Amino acid sequence: MRFSLERPDLRKALAGTQQDIERAVTSGMRDASNELKERLREDVISSGLGERLSRTWRGKVFPEVGESVEAAAFVWSKAPKLVDAFDRGVTIRSARGFWLAIPTPAAGARGRGPNGRASRITPGGWERRTGMRLRFVYRKRGPSLLVADTARLNRRGLAAANRRKTGHSTVIVFLLVPQVTLRKRLNIDASAKRQAARVPTLIARHWPRS
Repeated sequence: MRFSLERPDLRKALAGTQQDIERAVTSGMRDASNELKERLREDVISSGLGERLSRTWRGKVFPEVGESVEAAAFVWSKAPKLVDAFDRGVTIRSARGFWLAIPTPAAGARGRGPNGRASRITPGGWERRTGMRLRFVYRKRGPSLLVADTARLNRRGLAAANRRKTGHSTVIVFLLVPQVTLRKRLNIDASAKRQAARVPTLIARHWPRS
């Protein structure tokens, strides 16, 4: 997801040297980019989506070196699909038409892909990482489950193999649901429009005082 902040026609609106105009426009667009980026980060956090997602917002001003009356600011997220989902409110279903596996705290925060790199945790990845097998438990009401038998919760609250002869238990590792609906939590377009309206003020703030 990316937004562009357009500059006004400053050649007509401002009277001054070319250098003054270039400096004011570039500095103003840089302020606009930084403010919008910070505002969007704050919106993500206040919506309860966490600091990690908020830090995916990035901003950049072109030209990257020097100053120009044609300076442009861009703000984008490195997690565009996730941000867009919470901006629109969407229903997520399994691509294969089966279940969505939602990890519980016992599953851990991250998984390991076949190449050994950290990735989104999946039942298959969890089994490879732990060497334990998951068992499917169907429930008529509520989500079905993937559980680990002969398991325990370690000190970090993660499911682990229980090699003791006593104290065996079954740990719920994943919840299985047919779909998940993400309610709309963000209004990115409104934030971008409010910031765009501030661009002339931000540029004028850098205009040299007589």
